[in-house]
Amino acid sequence: MRIIYLIDFNCPYSYIGLERIKKAAESLNLDIEWEMRSFELEPFAGKRQTKSTTERYSEKYELSLDDASKKIAEIEETALDDGLKINYKDMLLTSSKDALRLTKFTQNMHPEITLNLAEKIFYSNLVKNENIADIKVLTKIAISCGLEEYEAKKILENNYYNIEIYLDKEEALTNGISATPCFIVNLNEERLIIPGVFSTEEFEIALKDLSSGNLAGKTFI
Repeated sequence: MRIIYLIDFNCPYSYIGLERIKKAAESLNLDIEWEMRSFELEPFAGKRQTKSTTERYSEKYELSLDDASKKIAEIEETALDDGLKINYKDMLLTSSKDALRLTKFTQNMHPEITLNLAEKIFYSNLVKNENIADIKVLTKIAISCGLEEYEAKKILENNYYNIEIYLDKEEALTNGISATPCFIVNLNEERLIIPGVFSTEEFEIALKDLSSGNLAGKTFI
């Protein structure tokens, strides 16, 4: 089975959804080939934080600051239910482009460590509130996952994989995918698209149905 996960490192739901579908696959003891694809949510974000997460959330979803704070608290609580102690309210809202470029490179050249790299970048951003637009931060994470320092710096200090990041999002939009996370599950000739975050149990049902050929009449869209 192959699972394509479309993510952005500034999206807490991407972190939660990836953790849940991974747990579901492990629970069913499935042999999964994981493939990362990017969906950059904040293409105009810079290397440094200019707005608080609460301010950006309020602006993006047209909420009052108070309502935005409550929604962010709900997201943190949801993550905690899955053992993810995220601190979304204090996250540094900076560009995720370099982190996505690094992960795309790793997917192409070292696919066996890509999932681990993605999880560590999420942890760095959403739990430790480090600046994932900082090349030093990303290089340190890359080395901890087994990448050579020169490989990481070569990608991060140049413009490699910019086009791939753009094409990933354009392909997703063309296929009607407009938000993260989204999971595309493939088995033989069957294909299931799961947009958004479902419970671990619902992910299990979807993966089990696909494995047993019982998808007829079912959809997660």
